[in-house]
Amino acid sequence: MMGLLALVAVLSTGFSDSAPQVVTVAGSRGESRIPVRTDETGAPVMPAAILMAALDGSAKVTEGWAEVSLARQTFRFLVGAPLCVCGSRLQPLAAAASITRDTLYLPFQFVAEILPTQLGNRYRYDERRARLTVTGAPDREVAARTAPPPPPRENLLPNGLRRGHSVTIDPGHGGVDPGNPGVFFPRGTREKDVTLQIGLLLRNELKSRGVGVQMTRTSDTLIALGDRGSYCTEACDLFVSLHVNSLARRAGYTDIRGFETFFLAEARTEDAARVAQMENEAVRFETGSQAAESGVGLDFILKDLQLNEHLRESARAAELVQRQLQTVHTGESRGVKQAGFMVLTTARRPAILVELGYSTNPEDGRFLTSHASQKAIASALADAVVEYLLEYQRKTSPAVGAG
Repeated sequence: MMGLLALVAVLSTGFSDSAPQVVTVAGSRGESRIPVRTDETGAPVMPAAILMAALDGSAKVTEGWAEVSLARQTFRFLVGAPLCVCGSRLQPLAAAASITRDTLYLPFQFVAEILPTQLGNRYRYDERRARLTVTGAPDREVAARTAPPPPPRENLLPNGLRRGHSVTIDPGHGGVDPGNPGVFFPRGTREKDVTLQIGLLLRNELKSRGVGVQMTRTSDTLIALGDRGSYCTEACDLFVSLHVNSLARRAGYTDIRGFETFFLAEARTEDAARVAQMENEAVRFETGSQAAESGVGLDFILKDLQLNEHLRESARAAELVQRQLQTVHTGESRGVKQAGFMVLTTARRPAILVELGYSTNPEDGRFLTSHASQKAIASALADAVVEYLLEYQRKTSPAVGAG
């Protein structure tokens, strides 16, 4: 053991001295610049989520191990210890995989040494230029033998979708939880009513396009925040939570309007954090163990979401929703944002939350409660979902629809 620790100390010193501040990854998605930071021991590390996005890989943390999958090979890092299992071989490292502020970091040595050594036919690292290049694809013959056959063309719907897609629709709030009061909604109308109305219309639009739908609620009832995501099981392709935004009374608060779509990640702006806090406060309407369980695991999941393989798909779905809503919404597009919404944490599939407009704005208030506008919103959302499913379908089964 003393010998191993001595070796680790030597390796760590060497990599700390030679590590760059940024590594450029040249892959199938173009070039990405990924920062190299130092952990609490001074060793160089890199954020796993950004690295995996650039390399088309995935990472997850299970029982103290960070498991990284790249090019059909798995690397297992013992979190907090400078060790990696590469295939069947245990390898000492210059630094440990670690989790800091809810983000998983991998040792810089993984990029500079392990990948070029273990997968030399695919990855090449240029130390002088601090550049990792994806030099080739995995064995195409092996991939051809192991890939599932493309579905027959007769299983495709007229819009190009495979049969069997499923989406979960979550109309926000409900029951004793009214959501926001709807300052400019008709008397007696609350956020929970508007989200349910649009959610049911979206269900009909998706079904007409051949997409299966699971609703978290179809009536004025309360569903715990921690239970909503579980409606989106492994058979579910996307979780869509519908909400209406609002602002506290302040100078000019009624002037703000528009729509925005969130995916689950650490909030980057004060406004995104405000919206998440507002929606997460709905947990106060839950009682007993139901309320307690809704908060259980939030910190862990926010930690895990940084390495969730579905993060990229969630962000893409959010982009498509914003683009489609812009064609029908009278307010401005406020863009794609990220924040820690409790309702999204248990959906272990791609998941988004759509703030459809501001009930504290008179124009948005009228727009969101007009039946014609609600139908237009539902149709735009359905178009975005179908576009997302077609894109994801092409990425996972490129032969679908080929003549």
